[in-house]
Amino acid sequence: MSIKLTILGCHSATPRANAFPTSQYLEINNRHFLIDCGEGTQQQMRKYKVGFTKINHIFISHLHGDHFYGLIGLLSTYGILSREKELHIYGPKGIKEVTLLQLKVSKSHANYPIIFHELNSKESELIFEDDKVSVKTIPLKHRVYTNGYLFTEKEKPLKLHIDNIKQYKEIDRADYNNIKAGKDITLSTGEIISNSELTLPPKQPLSFAFCSDTVYKPDIVPIIKDADLLYHEATFLNDKEDLARKTKHTTSKQAAQIAKDANVNQLILGHYSGRYKDISLFKKEAKEIFDKTELAEPGKYFSIN
Repeated sequence: MSIKLTILGCHSATPRANAFPTSQYLEINNRHFLIDCGEGTQQQMRKYKVGFTKINHIFISHLHGDHFYGLIGLLSTYGILSREKELHIYGPKGIKEVTLLQLKVSKSHANYPIIFHELNSKESELIFEDDKVSVKTIPLKHRVYTNGYLFTEKEKPLKLHIDNIKQYKEIDRADYNNIKAGKDITLSTGEIISNSELTLPPKQPLSFAFCSDTVYKPDIVPIIKDADLLYHEATFLNDKEDLARKTKHTTSKQAAQIAKDANVNQLILGHYSGRYKDISLFKKEAKEIFDKTELAEPGKYFSIN
């Protein structure tokens, strides 16, 4: 069980020589996801050795260009690479129409199955689940319909307490699956051995919350409560709080307050406005409220085991 997050891009709006718009590559519990796909995502994936073929699910937060204008290029590249596996794309209603139109007009080679999951709910909902990971939406408030995403590992089965099990010679390896499933063991004497004596609790599932463009929105706190890792946009420093409210963005201190209230383990700030030359100021401000704050930068890698 682990989380590995690679920042591909983390700046807002206009791409620059060393400032790429939002995109992240997430590995969680042996699953591989792409989150947002701003311009230059493919180049960043190559640069930081992200495996193109491992990605079967792409999550787009909203339909502003700096969060999805790289998607059509990536889909076209998959066609050129003769991809055959189906690709699932999650995003706001309209993403299917705009994507298929571009593929049609450009006559791009995308002969693999593309399955769109269009979102329009204003409530948090489960949108993906398999035996290892679940993904829920985090409803945000921006100038267009926007969601963040909460990625959570599935809980592992109970662990065998081998030292205790060995005390009972009747317990056989054939019983192990039942024990891990939570069942008690009845001996030939009729004695019942409680499952709690034979097992150890599994490691707590890890979670990652991605919160892209949004106005300060405290009501997301219950959704992301106790997340191990939180990425939250911080477009402006605190002296531009009025501008943040007007453009429906967040300041560094507001993002830190969300992290503190949600009791997350670590906060990552990103989506910096291009007006700032020294992004270290974002971390300095946020740490006044939430000490475990780091900055997103292209190529930066975060890992939790």
